[in-house]
Amino acid sequence: MRIICLVLAATMLVAAEGIAIADGSGDPAAVKKSESGEYYDKDGNPTYKIGADGTVDWYTYSGYRRYHSECHVCHGPDGMGSTYAPALKDSLKTMSYADFLGVVASGRKNISTAAENVMPAFGDNPNVACYMDDLYVYLRARANDAWPRQRPANHEDKTKEYTDAEDSCMGNKH
Repeated sequence: MRIICLVLAATMLVAAEGIAIADGSGDPAAVKKSESGEYYDKDGNPTYKIGADGTVDWYTYSGYRRYHSECHVCHGPDGMGSTYAPALKDSLKTMSYADFLGVVASGRKNISTAAENVMPAFGDNPNVACYMDDLYVYLRARANDAWPRQRPANHEDKTKEYTDAEDSCMGNKH
């Protein structure tokens, strides 16, 4: 159910051009934290929070883990790109949250005389769809050079609200 909601939300955000930030991911400063431990910027987009001691929020940590289990094969380690797919570290500098959700959920096909690039749709893959915000937050931190090319050593704890939402999205029952 959460997958369907995410895909529908992404589609609506992309269609409603004025809702999302027009110039990339915008100011990443965290101004609000939800009960699930997710931080938001002044425009309501998910963002990262990194403490002075290097402790990252749960979403950044989870995004790192999910990126390296699902995305790095094509997009290279740490969002740096490859000969096969672009550097998402750079893409997030100009891509809005809504556009990110739309591309991940629905895919993209770019054809030119020199090449054909295809991003498959991951909206029906719970290992990606259930963690789109996590992926966005991690890549946003990379795009803003807020996090280096390494695994976060320290992170905030996973909240019960996050676990409940994750279980619901993945279809886990207790």
